[in-house]
Amino acid sequence: MLSGFKNFILRGNLVELAVAFIMGGAFATVVTATVDLIMDLVGKAGGSPDFSNYDPGGVSVGAWLTALIAFLILAAVVYFFIVAPYTKAKERYFPSPEPGTPEDVKLLQEIRDLLAAQRGGSATPPQP
Repeated sequence: MLSGFKNFILRGNLVELAVAFIMGGAFATVVTATVDLIMDLVGKAGGSPDFSNYDPGGVSVGAWLTALIAFLILAAVVYFFIVAPYTKAKERYFPSPEPGTPEDVKLLQEIRDLLAAQRGGSATPPQP
């Protein structure tokens, strides 16, 4: 029973998940602070970054407008400062394998060809 608990705790995925959760929480703080900074810059340019009191024709759309702008800024920050650089770095340091036949498929084809040769048959794959 204790060994099962030890295996559970030492499982690689659990540790990776815990680290990702902690890093995600810390990173959320950075992203939120960046969005607040950009919202303050929007406020400097346009008057106020908080549109909560905006109600054209008596319809309170200010809070929704503030949330929408904050969401768009958040999405832009995540995409341009995280996703795009991560994708570039991943392709640079871990390039996609070149197209072709994977090694395991090549090995299976060799086995098929050897078995066909032993039986005296043709090693050509069937045509669809």
